[in-house]
Amino acid sequence: MMLRIEERSDGQRTILRLSGRIQSEHLEELTAHIGRNRPAIVLDLEDVTLVDVAAVRFLSVCEAEGIDLLHCAPYIREWMGRERGRGE
Repeated sequence: MMLRIEERSDGQRTILRLSGRIQSEHLEELTAHIGRNRPAIVLDLEDVTLVDVAAVRFLSVCEAEGIDLLHCAPYIREWMGRERGRGE
């Protein structure tokens, strides 16, 4: 399954709804979507089924830069925390 990115707006910010797998090969496209919609952007991860380590690191950076992560699965949150811990 590939990554699907849907853009919508709530009037104040752009919400990127992500579906499927987020893998390293998708990060360039996702970065482009984020860049076009800055500064007010949210990533909705409700339908994300699988991530790789590059995606986890990418999501950590996004969050550190002020991008909200909605509906982030607990296993992704935990993995993000472990990856942040390794970087210190």
